Amino acid sequence: MEIEVIATPRTQQGTGASRRLRRAGRVPAIVYGGGAAPQAIELDHNAIYQRLRQEAFHASILTLNLAGDKNPVLLRDVQMHPHKPIVLHVDFQRVAKDRKIHMKVPLHFVNADAAPGIKQGGIISHVFTEVDVSCLPEHLPEFLEVDLSGLTVGHSIHLSQVKLPAGVEALAMARGDDPVIAAMVLPRAAVVEESEAAAQPAVAAEPTEKKAG
Repeated sequence: MEIEVIATPRTQQGTGASRRLRRAGRVPAIVYGGGAAPQAIELDHNAIYQRLRQEAFHASILTLNLAGDKNPVLLRDVQMHPHKPIVLHVDFQRVAKDRKIHMKVPLHFVNADAAPGIKQGGIISHVFTEVDVSCLPEHLPEFLEVDLSGLTVGHSIHLSQVKLPAGVEALAMARGDDPVIAAMVLPRAAVVEESEAAAQPAVAAEPTEKKAG
């Protein structure tokens, strides 16, 4: 699925110019990398705000349409207003087809309802929701699927158990790490109850009184 971003060149720069752009419903942005000089651009605020709400927008090769000139880019940084739904600035990086990229890819957890641990009263703890990968742009997955159907209480799923598409490498694995990405645990209340039950001393049976003969 191609995701296109419409942009126009930005001629005026500086704090004052950026404020004027935002008041006009525009967002200052920049595109850099790919062996070319950085270029200041501007975007329509409402259009980019809606795009940023889409998960795929953050983990896909995007098509930047700059005054009719289309180039593949990655979303690299977004600055948002601390209290308002306002996009302040966006950074894009140009992509070369023959050079590997590093990207965070979201994890999609599936078949949680079928996990035996759920029937045992457990809940799933998501340790990670995204993974750093390295690959050529054409191999970049939109997401990675994590199957939870075999997870039982007290057990976990490691990164090495996630099936990666051909040509995609998990950076943590490349460093020799194999982190836990999800675990099936008992709710805290259940753990406390079990601990309290185990700590209770055994009650000795009271001796029966002998009847006088």
